[in-house]
Amino acid sequence: MAAKVLIVDDDREMVELIQLFLDNAGYQTVTAVSGEAALDIASRELPDLILLDIMMPKIDGWEVFRSIRNDPQTRDIPVAFITARTQNIDKMIGLTVMKADGYITKPFGKKELLEEVERILRSHEAGKG
Repeated sequence: MAAKVLIVDDDREMVELIQLFLDNAGYQTVTAVSGEAALDIASRELPDLILLDIMMPKIDGWEVFRSIRNDPQTRDIPVAFITARTQNIDKMIGLTVMKADGYITKPFGKKELLEEVERILRSHEAGKG
């Protein structure tokens, strides 16, 4: 069964691009264009991976991530930030402080995205065993 990936970004074109890459690679995708929708969909769909933009209106990616990690139902779902925040401090916060499973900076290529998704899913599966 194909892994289910939740794509969260307030930029609909970015969501569609990521969805196209993942769908063509055989993944099942669900999407959200707001932090509120992301939290609802994550708890309902229980995806295998969440790709999460940081800079979104109302509830940003940092807050969505904290809520996901604080919910017993979703806390074990791996999360990778996909963001235009390219400074090393942002990446350090995402990976070291927040303990995200990945950090992909925009713009990115199809190969880079798919390799990171596969790495995270493999790592998460290995951690279960």
